[in-house]
Amino acid sequence: MATLIYSTITSLDGYVADENGNFDWAAPDEEVHTFVNDLERSVDTYLYGRRMYEVMVAWETMHTTDEPAFMREYADIWRAADKIVYSKTLETVSSARTRIERDFHPEAVRQLKASARRDLTVGGPDLAAQAIKAGLVDEYQLFVTPVVVGGGKRSLPDGIRLKLELMDERRFGSGVVHLHYRIIGP
Repeated sequence: MATLIYSTITSLDGYVADENGNFDWAAPDEEVHTFVNDLERSVDTYLYGRRMYEVMVAWETMHTTDEPAFMREYADIWRAADKIVYSKTLETVSSARTRIERDFHPEAVRQLKASARRDLTVGGPDLAAQAIKAGLVDEYQLFVTPVVVGGGKRSLPDGIRLKLELMDERRFGSGVVHLHYRIIGP
């Protein structure tokens, strides 16, 4: 069975975007991005909400010849993976290996995990909240950024209690800290 991972960049106070929807403070530097590339190599399928897909789809058409090697590498990793976008409003997708699902069905994701050969990730806090509440997320990869934004879009849903085991941690020169947890119980 594949692992479903929720990976997100978050502020120290637990937000993926500030009150105005900005997340420019979350842009990873080369060291963090290279580390993310290594983590993403095991991913075969990305599960996205519409807004997260609209951010990430830039990797499909990014002119990578002028970009640093670590960004070109990420673009290749992203393009090679399947993408499922959960949206009631998105009419079409603009990336290869991508399909739209109108509704999030936990049982369909359980079946996908059971049949997948490689890991899956869930991206976007709203979709992740649905997967977390359904008990589907196996691991958390949090990149805690040294900034407090004071409010906005929360990285984790309210009303959930989980026991976690710290699997790994890494501190980067920029002050970002990566925390890797796995679920050990409710």
